[in-house]
Amino acid sequence: MTFRPPQSLRSFGLTGNGVNVLEYELMAERADALGRNGLKVEKAIAALNAFNSNRHPPSERERLLDEAADAVWAFLIQREICGLRDSRDAVRRYGIPKEVMARVGIVRKR
Repeated sequence: MTFRPPQSLRSFGLTGNGVNVLEYELMAERADALGRNGLKVEKAIAALNAFNSNRHPPSERERLLDEAADAVWAFLIQREICGLRDSRDAVRRYGIPKEVMARVGIVRKR
């Protein structure tokens, strides 16, 4: 199988040697991981938004908040790995509630 990077990446010097091909593969893997983490955030926020206090106990909402906070934390770390330092746009774009952001990074006993 032949590997040829997209023309848009030629400015990054991704032609010729194997090291640059590896760099391209690593960039692609980081982007894929970011997408997977974004989907996890979407699912966690959707589950939290679908919570009905009349049908579920309050402990269920706490669990959903913790799961959403863990998903957001992993997503924000992956964004930083990709070089995206400012998380305000992601918080706004994914509609992450403030109560989830308040729990991001908290280590809980299991």
